[in-house]
Amino acid sequence: MNNDLQSQLTLLRDEIDLCDTQLVAMLAKRNRLTEQVGLLKKEFGAPVYVPSREAQLIEARRIQAQEQGVNPDLVEDILRRMMRESYQNQQSELACVAPDLSPAVIVGGQGAMGKLFAKQFQRSGIEVRILDKANHAEQEDILAGAKLVLISVPINAVSDVVSALPPLDPDCLLVDITSVKEKPLLSMLHAHTGEVLGLHPMFGPDIEHWVKQTIVVCRGREGDKTQQLLAQLAVWGSQLVDMPADKHDEAMQIVQVMRHLTTFVYGQFLAKQPHSLEEIKSCSSPIYQLELMMVGRLFAQSPELYADIMLAQFDNVAPLLASYQDTYQATLAKLKAGDKTALIESFSQAKHFFSDSAEHFLKQSKALLNKANDAKVLD
Repeated sequence: MNNDLQSQLTLLRDEIDLCDTQLVAMLAKRNRLTEQVGLLKKEFGAPVYVPSREAQLIEARRIQAQEQGVNPDLVEDILRRMMRESYQNQQSELACVAPDLSPAVIVGGQGAMGKLFAKQFQRSGIEVRILDKANHAEQEDILAGAKLVLISVPINAVSDVVSALPPLDPDCLLVDITSVKEKPLLSMLHAHTGEVLGLHPMFGPDIEHWVKQTIVVCRGREGDKTQQLLAQLAVWGSQLVDMPADKHDEAMQIVQVMRHLTTFVYGQFLAKQPHSLEEIKSCSSPIYQLELMMVGRLFAQSPELYADIMLAQFDNVAPLLASYQDTYQATLAKLKAGDKTALIESFSQAKHFFSDSAEHFLKQSKALLNKANDAKVLD
């Protein structure tokens, strides 16, 4: 390399290194400030996530970026990543707006989701007791005086676990967090005379924080403790979506069962091919890399969980499976016939369904694809 070029590059790279060093120092300072914000929010019972504050901050920084000749999208990307870190920093101690839920008992508290909820309650100063197989013989003592009992067991065990509970105090709130809601809700209403609530967290146990995480709420028998629990979830930053239990289960037949089934079948198909995963990845576009990640994510998790999800509503989902199979066969027939016009017509019909959200999905997927590409490590 030309010595003069090398010398000038070194000077510029030294300046860049200095900027990066200053950036790290500023990020450290920002982390310390957000930790203080978290402590203040805990003291005054304020929610971790304030949408209006986030929107105002991003808009102000985008304007500043544009004024200084910096890509506003770059600044927004950096800000959103910093805010995710900020929300995580504020998780160590959380405000408690549901003091009447203490003590809370997590049935199945040694499972991954049970541990997640137990930790979050404890961060908010709510006493947590764990009831699991290992201490089942002590269940009456553990449940004595409980103000909240949260059922966190496999889908196919909920009804049996609920029916086997000893009588709970009338002022206890009974809750389940499984991905099917109608049958568990009916089981709880039958077994308990007090408040009953069905929740479906639309996330797994590996989340870094609860901010913007969706929880579907299916109401059973309401009272003060129900309102306190929902308020506590909101303080943690969760997005609460109210839905009747039957409508929830119908939606989950598409959102979960059909999606998981399709992914499950595609993963098996890939495993039977003569090509290794590395060979497939090496010639994949970013969008296909992202799809492979989602397929691989399923197979990195519990086979029992996904078998339960698919089996839990199989009878109800049978008509959807038939419709899916019909659509697949019809598409295959058009391909075999070389009918380009029919394929375009089918494309247009599906496109109409996505029309209102198409641009938004395009923008979101572009951001995800950029991040997936950034994460690639080249030899």
